[in-house]
Amino acid sequence: MRNLEACRGGRRRAASAAAVMLAVACAVDPSGAAAAEAGKVRVGLMLPYTGTYAALGHAITNGFKLAVSERGEKLGGRGVEYFTVDDESDPAKAPENATKLVKRDRVDVLVGTVHSGVALGMAKVARETNTLMVDPNAGADELTGALCAPNIFRTSFSNWQPAFPMGKVAADMGHKTAVTFTWKYPAGDESVGGFKDGFTKAGGKVLKDLTVPFPNVEFQALLTELASLKPDCVYAFFAGGGALKFIKDYAAAGLNTRVKLYGPGFLTDGVYREAGAAAEGLKTTLHYADDLDTPLNKKFRADFKQRTGREADVYAVQGYDTGTFLLQGLDAVKGDVGADKALVKAWEGLTIDSPRGVFKLSPSHDPIQDIYLRQVTGGQEKLLGVAHKALADPGTGCKMT
Repeated sequence: MRNLEACRGGRRRAASAAAVMLAVACAVDPSGAAAAEAGKVRVGLMLPYTGTYAALGHAITNGFKLAVSERGEKLGGRGVEYFTVDDESDPAKAPENATKLVKRDRVDVLVGTVHSGVALGMAKVARETNTLMVDPNAGADELTGALCAPNIFRTSFSNWQPAFPMGKVAADMGHKTAVTFTWKYPAGDESVGGFKDGFTKAGGKVLKDLTVPFPNVEFQALLTELASLKPDCVYAFFAGGGALKFIKDYAAAGLNTRVKLYGPGFLTDGVYREAGAAAEGLKTTLHYADDLDTPLNKKFRADFKQRTGREADVYAVQGYDTGTFLLQGLDAVKGDVGADKALVKAWEGLTIDSPRGVFKLSPSHDPIQDIYLRQVTGGQEKLLGVAHKALADPGTGCKMT
């Protein structure tokens, strides 16, 4: 995108020797902008492929590639070249990994990631280099809040977004007191904050916030403390392997029959089948439900199962929607990734028809979307209804420049 502008400028000044040299360099350098303009769109996938969040990273990747395959493996009429980095869910490595994709691999767009701390590091690099970035999962509120930027978009959720409606749901169930339980990192803090906003607004009281360091899964001591607090309910934020361990440990401690457990959908998505009876009855709120009765959702789930041999989940949906997002935006500019202002404008005006339902973006580039109430029943996750219609993250602190 940045080199493309230089090449165009050089051609307009072809009378000068320097411009001639620039034009020649652009023409002969296969990794340069002129080649990129006529060649493939370079997509950098920076996601977790090992560790606690590995399953999530693979689901997002598979969903993304499914969307692109439906359009003949092209974005804006051009072929696609993928560059992948395992971010290992390690925030300390995020700037270096993102810089490799931008500087070494010269990607046109960064796609990532799952871990909120890693996403914040990616966003710093994206802002400094003016590289387009699309976040297919990480919910860090700052990404579409104080760190928002014209070149940074999110196709998933903010951490506050699925959590806020669950506060009202819990209060409506007659619960007066709650304890929260999460990993101590940005996603956990912000998700708990969203629940507390909704719960206290509805008249509830949070007795205590319990946390463990990420990605620690030794919950027993705090589960004992939780039992002694005797809350009416518990709100927990975990995902992936950590969520599976928490659900099983919660049931093994006998708490599932005494204290109602709630959470955002990440608590159960991708793990409730393996959790078995321990997950039975769990209610969660999320921007997707497996059994949404729409033709697009049914087709997506069938196609994903055929392609991967696995059932789709919210992470697959977010990957698919990220692919759709890129497809529609690049179609609008005929594949010209150098037309960054036109591409940003196109993305800001999109309405995405998704397996989760139709959504569009807020002024801070976060989805405005329905949040669903679901429950694990009979080994399946069932839709109970809409917990909040067309919910927008407040985008606190966002100032587009």
